[in-house]
Amino acid sequence: MSNFLISVHDLMHKPGQMRELETEINLSDSLGVALAKVNKGELIKLDLRLESVHEGIYVSGRLKTKAEAECSRCLDPVSVPIQVDIQELFAYSLEVEDDFVIQGEQIDLEQVIVDSVVLNLPFTPICDTNCLGLCPECGAKLNENPDHIHEAPIDSRWSELKKLVEERED
Repeated sequence: MSNFLISVHDLMHKPGQMRELETEINLSDSLGVALAKVNKGELIKLDLRLESVHEGIYVSGRLKTKAEAECSRCLDPVSVPIQVDIQELFAYSLEVEDDFVIQGEQIDLEQVIVDSVVLNLPFTPICDTNCLGLCPECGAKLNENPDHIHEAPIDSRWSELKKLVEERED
């Protein structure tokens, strides 16, 4: 049995009825890829309102969790709080292929939660708005050494003149 299933037996076909639900779901799989993801075993806190309407059960509320990420500038680990508002109708019958349907007097929040979390993961997470990132030449962290510099490379067009100077010095 999925831990994303919620029984709505008490709300079925009773327009105007409402129930509030606070729960936590332990993720059995990671959500997201690349620079940011919600790890397997992370808790997702749900504060929901389930309302019976003529078409089905309307679910609204808030989802909270945290994602682990890698700063896109300096590659340090970052914890990113995720907070998403949810609003979805679970219909009694399937009218449009993209609709969510009540099955066996239960609603399955898995796809709603996955979509909400993954679409709200940062595309380029950063540890701090003032993060300086890495040196493009040697990879040193510029946050640790902001005065880090390299000797400017000599323009190849001046290489023949450099040879002349070296010959005179000999």
